[in-house]
Amino acid sequence: MTEAKPLDEAEFDRLMEPLGPFERRPRLAVAVSGGADSLALTLLAARWAQTRRGSLLALTVDHALRPDSSEEAGRVGAWLAAKRIPHAILRWSGTKPARGVQAEARAARYALLLRRCREEGIAHLLLGHHRDDQAETVLLRLGRGSGVDGLAGMAPVVATLGARLLRPLLPVPRERIEATLRAMGQEWVEDPSNRNAEFRRTRLRALLPALADAGIGAVRIADTAARMARAREALEREAEALLAGAASLFPAGWARIEPGALRDAPPEIALRALARLVRTVSGEPYPPRLDGLEGLLAALRSGPPTRRSLGGCLVGPRGGALIVCREPAAIAPPLELAGPGALRWDGRFLLRLAGKGRGMLGALGPEGWSALRRRIDPPDLPPLATHGLPAIFDARGPAEVPHLAYRRAGSHAPRVVSVRFAPTVPLTGGLVWNDDGTMC
Repeated sequence: MTEAKPLDEAEFDRLMEPLGPFERRPRLAVAVSGGADSLALTLLAARWAQTRRGSLLALTVDHALRPDSSEEAGRVGAWLAAKRIPHAILRWSGTKPARGVQAEARAARYALLLRRCREEGIAHLLLGHHRDDQAETVLLRLGRGSGVDGLAGMAPVVATLGARLLRPLLPVPRERIEATLRAMGQEWVEDPSNRNAEFRRTRLRALLPALADAGIGAVRIADTAARMARAREALEREAEALLAGAASLFPAGWARIEPGALRDAPPEIALRALARLVRTVSGEPYPPRLDGLEGLLAALRSGPPTRRSLGGCLVGPRGGALIVCREPAAIAPPLELAGPGALRWDGRFLLRLAGKGRGMLGALGPEGWSALRRRIDPPDLPPLATHGLPAIFDARGPAEVPHLAYRRAGSHAPRVVSVRFAPTVPLTGGLVWNDDGTMC
């Protein structure tokens, strides 16, 4: 068997080039667990940034799920300190779930990493996924019955609210990554969870050699993922064109679309357009379930639309159009306020507050709307859209609802300086994907 060839600086340059553009002096962050893939990526990326007079910050998430996790994170920090690479440890604190630990840990890891990137003003977060990871991911999704999006695998570039996620090693096999570290004389950490047969990915990994012998190796699977990614992008462009011509977004956080455009479009395009529309309005981290989308589209094609709940939204008719509003029952719980500051609420609105008083930020809701509707001029809003508006409450009830130009005289609750509907998922103008292949 031929010994794997290490990656050199020139090859890593070629891997980074299509992931740009980057700043003149690029500032990067890299997620490093201490495993071979992320550690090799960190060392290669540090050289890459240095030659461009940029900088790199290595970030290790300590999930605190194993007794020795803190020690391992410290060991990674010591290795990087010896190479003068800045490093920070981010800890997942709080109670850990009894079920679905892997999924929750993954969500917590990305939240911690992206928050730190925002705090540091870093626009690029590098991840160490490689070709074997891609093959495992595609096979896992195949087992779940995924369609084009899932079988496209992980994307090399994913735009998120916090930073661009970049995977430069995605075309590189695991053995070359390990050969790179050996050539550098660098140790790495072996995560024992990678050998835990309780996890589906671990069991699937054990089957890969047999699949390769049958001609279904990582190279073939990765090639299939690349072709599916091209198909996914083409379908998504068509869905964006539909939305650009038939849908409208409004500052109060609701949307309208012409039902005829959804009825006339091919089903795959209509489903994607509906998913993006619901995702944009809801601010939810995941798209609506496919069976719910299919049910809504089938209902639209069989008769006049009726009100439905879908993906954290209420979808229903208004004046011949279909409107999408935030579902009150799905809105984030009220948030206690104490003084000025800026915050994102319910994944949908950005607010800046002034004043040193106390209050609560939450949805206006049907009760709040009922209390206000006789005191203000009727707004040009669907009644359901008013229920999901951000509102400041004090002990006497609604103190301020900026979208209704209402502020109760004499209230000492924090005052809204500005509010902006800023969905984490754009309606058009950019392809954004979740790491599980679903649309962002």
